[in-house]
Amino acid sequence: MAADETGERTGGVVRRAPLDRSLRLALGDSQAKKFARLGLVTVRDLLEHYPRRAVDPGELTDLSKVEVGRHVMVIVEIASLTSRQRRAGRGAVVTIEVTDGTRRLPLVYFAPHQGRVAYLEQRLPVGRRVTVDGKVGMNNGRLQIVHPRIDVVDSGLSDAEIEAQAQRPRLFYGQTRGLTSEHIGATLRGQLDRLRDSDLPDPVPFEVRMSQGLLGHATALRALHEPETFRDFLAAQDALRFEEAFVLQAAMARRRAEAAADPATARPTRMQGLLDAFDASLPFVLTVGQLDVGGVISAELAGTVPMHRLLQGEVGSGKTLVALRAMLQVVDAGGQAALLAPTEVLAAQHERSIRAMLGPLAEGGMLGGADDATRVVLLTGSMSAGQRRKALAEAAGGSAGIVIGTHALLQEHVQFADLGLVVVDEQHRFGVEQRDALRAKGRTAPHLLVMTATPIPRTVAMTIFGDLEVSTLRDVPAGRAAVETFVVPEHNERWTDRMWQRVAEEVAQGRRAYVVCPRISASAGEAGEDFTAVDPDPDDAAAPAAPLGAAGAPSAIPAVSGHADDGEHAPVRELASVEAVVERLRTLPALAGVPIGALHGRLAAEEKESAMAAFASGETPVLVSTTVVEVGVDVAEASVMVVLDADRFGLSQLHQLRGRIGRGALPGVCFAVSPLPFPGRNEAPSPSLERLLTFAGTRDGFALAEADLVQRREGDVLGAAQHGRGSTLRLLRVVTDEKVIVAARDAARALVAQDPTLAEHPDLAAAIERTLEGDREEFLERG
Repeated sequence: MAADETGERTGGVVRRAPLDRSLRLALGDSQAKKFARLGLVTVRDLLEHYPRRAVDPGELTDLSKVEVGRHVMVIVEIASLTSRQRRAGRGAVVTIEVTDGTRRLPLVYFAPHQGRVAYLEQRLPVGRRVTVDGKVGMNNGRLQIVHPRIDVVDSGLSDAEIEAQAQRPRLFYGQTRGLTSEHIGATLRGQLDRLRDSDLPDPVPFEVRMSQGLLGHATALRALHEPETFRDFLAAQDALRFEEAFVLQAAMARRRAEAAADPATARPTRMQGLLDAFDASLPFVLTVGQLDVGGVISAELAGTVPMHRLLQGEVGSGKTLVALRAMLQVVDAGGQAALLAPTEVLAAQHERSIRAMLGPLAEGGMLGGADDATRVVLLTGSMSAGQRRKALAEAAGGSAGIVIGTHALLQEHVQFADLGLVVVDEQHRFGVEQRDALRAKGRTAPHLLVMTATPIPRTVAMTIFGDLEVSTLRDVPAGRAAVETFVVPEHNERWTDRMWQRVAEEVAQGRRAYVVCPRISASAGEAGEDFTAVDPDPDDAAAPAAPLGAAGAPSAIPAVSGHADDGEHAPVRELASVEAVVERLRTLPALAGVPIGALHGRLAAEEKESAMAAFASGETPVLVSTTVVEVGVDVAEASVMVVLDADRFGLSQLHQLRGRIGRGALPGVCFAVSPLPFPGRNEAPSPSLERLLTFAGTRDGFALAEADLVQRREGDVLGAAQHGRGSTLRLLRVVTDEKVIVAARDAARALVAQDPTLAEHPDLAAAIERTLEGDREEFLERG
């Protein structure tokens, strides 16, 4: 049976849900291929291709009330059409005189060639009735409209019908080659007209819709694609926006319910155990936030419902310490804890820092180890066979209470005696399958603590991490030094010379300096292992020029666009690379005699370890690196951060890089270097430069995260394009729709609490499955 002929077979006949019917069958092969370029394969896909925008035409007027600067819509007749060749360049100026019987108004078009003039003459003969929609201007003392939208009126319509039709909102759909917005809308409405309301199941229960005062699904879908008024269109958007949020939140609530149904082993606190001994050994006082969040985590670990908690916090807020205290509570209760890190550098950093914090408490069974001490072991893919065998044996035998590793922990042969807690560092680096693979190694469901060093706005946390409870650390421990941030123009030699002199001065005082590059080498298309560049802004002088092309325009004449000849595009900017920068810095007089190291993802594990050790000890006080140092790497003597090509990084990533300095008592300085030109007086900065100035203006990670969300848009924040669309979200906007998300979450949680399996809500269950089909579930979990 062909893939597009699937369905329920009854009496030898395949009965297919109308929405699942393929567009090949509905429209024919030729049209279906065009729609497939938009990622639209079924009737459902087509109906969910929502308008990108709608324009309210406003009230109809007559020519006697036309004023300069006013957007008008008039019903008129064509009185004349003339054209003349343009004085300079190709094409013609077309003037169309229209009249309402009492007054005339010229409409002006710039036609790129004679064929367009002939088209207008054929389409707009004298006497034809049309509606004209546009903004009134003035030329040589006479009113006119340049490039208005002109729609031919059906001669069989009455005046009232013409007015009603003219005042409907104009919809604009995402289009592709061979498919205009008008054609897409007409095709979509044709398919919608063939469906009954019963063919359009509603995933939101009736009582939930009523409680929110929203249209039902079928009514909303029809009003969105064929609204009578702009108010109808907005009401349809509201209903479908809530529906989108509700389905996502119900999916999260169902995951929470499924996790709660699989009991965990309780891990209560033990008096005078490892945790008490550790707390007593601390040379500082825990912050109020650490105590509060630690108390919540402790209570959840003591229960039999698996903890599912996201721990986010400001850079340097002490998330690792909170996680370590949770791990010690589990070890006190006879269990083990596993910490999953995204890179070997970060895993080794965790292992070193946890051993240092625990001291004798990490030397179980060893000479000098404390009573009831445990062991901390590291497991990575690059370890020798002997090291791996030893680590595996200690994890499987239970002598290692804390096991730290990379993806190597996920391999089948890695076993635990009694895994009670999984800590995932940097959740966005792991998919749901990887996370669950580690959790499956417990005899019962382990508790889960997810950490992220990237502050997450509340709306994003609710949308992406809805199956996790969220705890936030905002306090930074006392004694942390201030960090100043400066934006440095790359082409200002005086500034850059002073910057490298400052690096040398810091090194002379026994301090360390990071220099971060977006690339490992100058090879084309090769980026650093953890580099996540933001797209260059089209108005940035350093950004490569984009080719110009004509976009489909709603008016009778498409917008005229230029076409640059080959070779006229600006050259693609060469980004700083680790290898090139190391060589360049060794030639700078300011850094003469200063040892310079390199760190990036192509180095072997031993080389990475050696590079970090040399940097930490001061043997190579300047380290040129990719963003492998973005999170977790902790060198107290590091006081300088230089980020080259800083405009190619997002705000949150810049904030993480800056968080590598000022971690001790030493004050720090961060330089964000960029070739972007600074604006002149009364000029606004480009978006990329504005991002850097925002970064330099605050150290508040949560404020930067909000700004990052606004600038990057949902598609970038939530993940890669799905099924040909720029974002998984269609109408929902995490920047502005917090109230909608909160209302949907509350309603979804209440419904799932009553019906955890959604057995009584099959339409909702089906919508969730469609939402999370393929790689979407992993996308949703990654954030």
